[in-house]
Amino acid sequence: MKLKNFLLVVFSVAGTYVASAQSNLLNAKTPDEIGKKTAAQLESDNDKPLPYGYVHDRDVLMGKTTWELIDVDERINFPLYYPIDTAFVGKERRSLFQVLLNGIKSGKITEVYGDDYFNAKKSLKDIESVFKYRDTTQAGIDEFNNYYDDYKSGAKVLSAEFINETVLSAKDVSGYRIKGFWYFDKRQSELKYRLLAICPIAIEARDKAKGNTDTIDLFWVYFPSIRDVLHEAKAFNDKNSAMPLTFDHLLNSRRFSGVIYKEENVYGDRTIQDYMKDNAQMQLLESERVKEKIRNFEQDMWNY
Repeated sequence: MKLKNFLLVVFSVAGTYVASAQSNLLNAKTPDEIGKKTAAQLESDNDKPLPYGYVHDRDVLMGKTTWELIDVDERINFPLYYPIDTAFVGKERRSLFQVLLNGIKSGKITEVYGDDYFNAKKSLKDIESVFKYRDTTQAGIDEFNNYYDDYKSGAKVLSAEFINETVLSAKDVSGYRIKGFWYFDKRQSELKYRLLAICPIAIEARDKAKGNTDTIDLFWVYFPSIRDVLHEAKAFNDKNSAMPLTFDHLLNSRRFSGVIYKEENVYGDRTIQDYMKDNAQMQLLESERVKEKIRNFEQDMWNY
């Protein structure tokens, strides 16, 4: 009986994903009807992320905060990077960066910070210069100098042809930094992971305009506050396009490859690079050591 109920839940969830893959694809009479859900579909779909269970502080036997780097050049991380050009894909497909950016612009994402400790909260106006940069061309400068009095008085305004606007896009993202918490739940006797924050890494718009290639951390977003937004956005499922994954599911289930570059420590949470300098191989080995230290705690719990 329990197995029957479990299978019923599994197929119900699968049916929800199928309905959201390309809604109304087989019944649409015109292309405009593709992606539009019927009233019955909207009523039957459970378009909410699976809520986190309550965890009491006394149930956390061990905990460790870690920071990881996700490189989008790795094949397993491609669903986070693509599509970089949305002109030829469906309306439901966007890269993770575009989903975050659209959420911030629309006001759905408000928990944006300048650092990974959530000290300085940022508004859209505060971070707009990071992904958009406007500069006057040389021709515009000459035009302004030739008619200086007119422009100063406001009689003339520089036209768009004299302005270069540089905007970041999904293709400019080189990776993501994530902050998460590994903990052993003694009530369920299980090692678990809770994602706390995510940060896209890219070239700043100003540097992109000037031809610089140095990347920066654009902004940090508190992850639990954006789960609804990520649940609405679908990532590509390479094995079955009829069952796309939500970004919320993809990240919470850790269907990506990440390298630990920092763990909380007594030295002010210094990074691995701070004490393993100029040796990339040793940094990777140290990252694996941190992973093994966390895994070994769970294994040691079952030794008698």
